Amino acid sequence: MTDLSKCTVLVVDDTETNVDILVEALDDSYDVSVALDGETALEIVDETPPDLILLDIMMPGIDGFKVCQLLKSKESTKEIPIIFLTAMNDLESKTKGFELGAVDFVTKPFEITEVKARVKTHLSLKVAKESLKNQNTILEEMVAERTRELEETKEIIIHCLASLAETRDPETGGHIYRTQNYVKVLANELKSHDAFKDDLSDDVVDILYKTAPLHDIGKVGVPDDILLKPGKLTDEEFEEMKNHTVYGRDAIISSGADLESNTFLRYACEIAYSHQEKWDGSGYPEGISGDNIPISGRLMAVADVYDALISKRVYKSAMDHEKACEIILDGKGSHFDPNIVDAFENVMEKFKVISTEFKD
Repeated sequence: MTDLSKCTVLVVDDTETNVDILVEALDDSYDVSVALDGETALEIVDETPPDLILLDIMMPGIDGFKVCQLLKSKESTKEIPIIFLTAMNDLESKTKGFELGAVDFVTKPFEITEVKARVKTHLSLKVAKESLKNQNTILEEMVAERTRELEETKEIIIHCLASLAETRDPETGGHIYRTQNYVKVLANELKSHDAFKDDLSDDVVDILYKTAPLHDIGKVGVPDDILLKPGKLTDEEFEEMKNHTVYGRDAIISSGADLESNTFLRYACEIAYSHQEKWDGSGYPEGISGDNIPISGRLMAVADVYDALISKRVYKSAMDHEKACEIILDGKGSHFDPNIVDAFENVMEKFKVISTEFKD
């Protein structure tokens, strides 16, 4: 509201003469309502909160101090400015009024010009405050919308980059969607596990879900004759294939961002570099083992292997869900983190649903 003429003022006074004077003085400028006692004032405010209250202190029943205290204690009415109208001019009364939340005092007998000026001042302040609050709300909404747009753009870019890598192998179009959902399901299953609860917050799970599509981004650096070879790779070819983890990590590092301060890219780098490591240390590129493998890489390993098993490749046919699950379970403690395999066993059917939903 920016027009003061649309403001409402409630006059509360048990002396009708005072009420008549105030109504006559203010009615031309504002929408004025009246209460002759505290109880009625509270009922009016509860039904239709005014923009400002002129409140007498000395009234029968509930006095002005109590009315003020009750109004300031409620969330819906605490911001209404209250100006006390009173013959009590002592410092103690004024101090008590201000402590209860009043914005001003007008001493009886009052001057109409003074009353009008004070009412206008405090209504103007209220309107300005509300305007600023509304502006802040608008700015917050704009920032939130911009943040949403940036997040959406980031996710689109990630999927574009991941899809670019996947185009090297046209038979795995749904791989990035399936694996990121597998990772999310596994991470959510492990959130309450003692070994993972400190590392898998909701925010981290969301980041893992969003960065998982980048796990094979390094494949763009592997030659086609190796990546698409229908038969078994030679030792030399396999060594080159293993470099896709290094290529992926280096591509993310080359962004120039500080990975220590950029949580998103740090997880992306971990996933790209460590998802081929094995629990027993027989994986690559570094051959690290156990808890030395980042959790992100351990989760991605299960998701990636399961999807590779159920997917058709140039060098093999697709395996059914039951057989793929059997192989994952057999890899407990050797290829995969035992705790993650236990979690996988609890969500195997969810994996099957995801594989169907995002099938090639």
